[in-house]
Amino acid sequence: MIVLGIDPAIRTTGYGVIRCNAPGKFEILDCGVIANAAKLPHTECLRRLAGGVRELVETFHPDCASIEEPFMGRNASTAIILGMARGGILTALAEKAVPTYAYSPRTAKRSAFGSGSATKEQVAVLIAAELGIRIEQIPLDSTDALALAVCHAQLALYPGLAVKLGKPL
Repeated sequence: MIVLGIDPAIRTTGYGVIRCNAPGKFEILDCGVIANAAKLPHTECLRRLAGGVRELVETFHPDCASIEEPFMGRNASTAIILGMARGGILTALAEKAVPTYAYSPRTAKRSAFGSGSATKEQVAVLIAAELGIRIEQIPLDSTDALALAVCHAQLALYPGLAVKLGKPL
């Protein structure tokens, strides 16, 4: 099973692509960020996000995607901008018929690595240790995306946990 995890943001969207064929055993196929300069208008950022997601789908042919659930912060403007980024990403995934599931960051980190309050740095250390790779190979903005991908794979592949998957978005 190939899972694309996405941590949406208008300026720096993290992604992680993993292959997981057995519970608890996965490999990172790719991880990184889709970056947009601060000076770019939101419409250009959305075009670049959707294009980046399409490219990831065409390259890795994921069986499914996992994305961070929306949350409401104190700043309504920030929430709207995050919603726009999420919408662009979900549209690109829908165009490619990739079933997409949403998880909170806390749920993703807890199910993937045992602690829902783990920092990005702690997640990077755990991933690097588990896979025997250098921590410098994992961009911090992709750690939550990797946790989302691992979370979904764990739930989908463990017998009895698949009922917790819910329906795709």
